[in-house]
Amino acid sequence: MERAGAATIEEVAARAGVSRSTVSRVLGGGDRVSPQALEAVRHAIAELNYVPNRAARSLASRQTHAVALVVPEDTTRFFGDPFFAAIVTGINARLSRSDHVLNLFIASDDPGDKATSYLTAGNVDGALVVSHHTSDTFVERINQSVPVVFGGRSPRGREDDYYVDVDNVEGGRIATRHLVERGHRRIATIAGPLDMPAGVDRLRGFREVLADAGLAPGPVEDGDFTADGGAAAMRRVLAAGDRPDALFVASDLMARGAIGVLQERGLRVPDDVAIVGFDDSPVATSLPPRLTTVRQPSRDQGEAMTEVLLARLAGLDPPHATILQTELLIRDTA
Repeated sequence: MERAGAATIEEVAARAGVSRSTVSRVLGGGDRVSPQALEAVRHAIAELNYVPNRAARSLASRQTHAVALVVPEDTTRFFGDPFFAAIVTGINARLSRSDHVLNLFIASDDPGDKATSYLTAGNVDGALVVSHHTSDTFVERINQSVPVVFGGRSPRGREDDYYVDVDNVEGGRIATRHLVERGHRRIATIAGPLDMPAGVDRLRGFREVLADAGLAPGPVEDGDFTADGGAAAMRRVLAAGDRPDALFVASDLMARGAIGVLQERGLRVPDDVAIVGFDDSPVATSLPPRLTTVRQPSRDQGEAMTEVLLARLAGLDPPHATILQTELLIRDTA
């Protein structure tokens, strides 16, 4: 016998022979559902003693007309990285055409579940999550309680999660391919954090191109997507010996930090070391030399994330995965 409240929405969908989104539409009032599917879902709910969570109840009853942006980072990184400004601009652009307002939560951790308790207590209709790490377990608790759309692949990589990402693997490929085509053979990388999907995917693209070219990768050092992290990683690359003649750096901020270290050592960019960054944020062109970089459409990503979340809140069935394309912008550093 099923324990009351133990069933999940996925189990209800499996028992009824319908999709998860169909169950969500039934919980939201039964609109746009065939009579046969409606009856099957109701029978499955009764058989499994299913109790809808807060996310389903919010669809079936009232909405707060508020959505949360959850950023599992500290405030220094949030206000210091232009990526977040672009994401928020896109989110606001889409919300301005809706009845929803935005609540911002910056939390590198959630001691005492303060933010989690607020977000899962019916105070918001859904949440957008960006810059998440695999260690951010509180994000998964939010994901289980309210509709969530991730900016980037979700921490657990579940098939039923919703996310909007850029093609980070291809971005790493086009950056590294450009360096290979320019004749560089000792190519190192300063990768992003490897507990984040973006860091893992950009490194994968880098390695794939070097393998295809028959080249051994130079030093691989992890950074933290900050200028200081890029500078520290650049020092480790140089300390490894056999100085590379080119670098793929997984963010523009880290690239700026790396360039500063190279200049301190009397090395010229790109004559001694060529560099390709990633983002095309304002720091790419704020100082000479202007950075050759991979452009990711961060504003578009924010807008697309919001579009998917609003569709979910309306009881629609948007794509689980939306992938945006990157492009190489050639300037002065490679």
